[in-house]
Amino acid sequence: MTQLSYPDIEAAATRISGRVRPVTVASAQPGQAPAAPTPTAATWSASPAHDPAGSGVHFALEFMQYTGSFKARGAQNFIQTHLAEGTFPEAGVTIASGGNAGLACAWAARDAGVPATVFLPTNAPAVKVERLRGYGAQVRLIGSEFAEAALACEEFVKASGALASHAYDNPLIAAGAGTLMTEILSQIPDLDTIVVSAGGGGLFAGVATAATFHGVRTVVVEPANCRALNAALAAGEPVDVPVDSVAADSLGARRATSLAVAAAQSDLVTSVFVADEQIISARQHLWSEHRLAVEHAAATALAGIHGSGGSGSSSGSGSPASYVPGPDEKVCVVLCGANTSLGDL
Repeated sequence: MTQLSYPDIEAAATRISGRVRPVTVASAQPGQAPAAPTPTAATWSASPAHDPAGSGVHFALEFMQYTGSFKARGAQNFIQTHLAEGTFPEAGVTIASGGNAGLACAWAARDAGVPATVFLPTNAPAVKVERLRGYGAQVRLIGSEFAEAALACEEFVKASGALASHAYDNPLIAAGAGTLMTEILSQIPDLDTIVVSAGGGGLFAGVATAATFHGVRTVVVEPANCRALNAALAAGEPVDVPVDSVAADSLGARRATSLAVAAAQSDLVTSVFVADEQIISARQHLWSEHRLAVEHAAATALAGIHGSGGSGSSSGSGSPASYVPGPDEKVCVVLCGANTSLGDL
């Protein structure tokens, strides 16, 4: 499958009902930008005149999900589908992950009473590794990038017969992520715009598919030096990109999934990218003004809606460097995960 449909997401919602936490949506009240660092053209900041975290903006607090991120949705949908269809092997499930997808896979496997083996880079945050082991998964740390861990996982699948899951490039994973959008719309039925960050694009593919079905705009935000989806849209197909960002532990995919590229083929989708300085500032703002401790991947989404100039725009698309909501526009920013160290807030 190279394209999701809304019925795929509806089926996933039925399948995982009662197995995940319904998302909490909160209205964001205007706040002031942190005093430091001093705002520059490459630094995200709020301002009294135009605070993106204002009265027209809502936060989807998906970091409160089981395992600390939206990935729990796709993992449940993936494992429950294979169990129901009798295609789940005795060797269990395995996945290569920068952390969050592995956590979700391990948790969903424990919930189903089946074994899980998780491969991830050696530089994955220690908090994620500890939690993986806490869920009972076999953890294998390989290489310094996702691609190396993924290759080791592929070899393990061939040798063991384990069921291969994926951090984002699987229709069941993306459809599970898309259930988030249907829950948000049940709370904000007149929503105009949903804002999500993207690595490989699993969350984006699911959310954008549901959003487009309901006529809602999707703004997808990526780090400037870690933008697989933006590059794919410029090239017309998935391409390999460099991975170098403070948010690379969650958004560090070298190549976007074809599901995400297909979902982006809509006038309702806008692709933007932001500098690491903007991501850091947005994360600090969420903590300082809202007491929300999220990982850099979650802050990336908020960093994408601001009017003070970003780092670039999608090549050939005419998309702005950042998305500026209209005065009466209802926007929901997905804060997708919070598996982070508190020491650098």
